[in-house]
Amino acid sequence: MRLMAAKNIYFIPYGQDDPEKKPTSMVARMEMLPETVEAAINGYQVQPVIIERFRDFS
Repeated sequence: MRLMAAKNIYFIPYGQDDPEKKPTSMVARMEMLPETVEAAINGYQVQPVIIERFRDFS
């Protein structure tokens, strides 16, 4: 959590990949990489950072 409070550190939104079998496992939503990089270049974090992994955002 220290990194989340640090300046100039940006995260690709991430969430649980299998809550039942691996309750502590978190995986980045890599298809959001281009959007996250563009946001980071402009100095802001894509929100929300913690997401529902398999939810369709289309």
